[in-house]
Amino acid sequence: QVQLVESGGGLVQPGGSLRLSCAASGIIFSINTMGWYRQAPGKQRELVAGITSGGDTNVADSVKGRFTISRDNAKNTVVLQMNSLKPEDTAVYYCNANLRSYWYDGLNDYWGQGTQVTVSS
Repeated sequence: QVQLVESGGGLVQPGGSLRLSCAASGIIFSINTMGWYRQAPGKQRELVAGITSGGDTNVADSVKGRFTISRDNAKNTVVLQMNSLKPEDTAVYYCNANLRSYWYDGLNDYWGQGTQVTVSS
């Protein structure tokens, strides 16, 4: 069993900042990528930012320059620092981890429960 627990969402004014954290726990042999996705009402879930175990990042064009993703491999945590937030960033944000529970396993995707981010004045 693997659990991803997110924290840090909330309500913020345009131009403000929020920091999302996610911790993976349970039976984990290795984690390949970790990342954040978001889903706004009536829209498909989209990748916001991802990071490999080696630190390579992939950031959506819509948030590039405003959002930063980082990771602590020893603690199995990933953080999304969100600055200069805009109303269009409003969505439920989901943490994702692509990992193996045992050395002989294939890679599987796990998701957090989601945390609401609302950007509004």
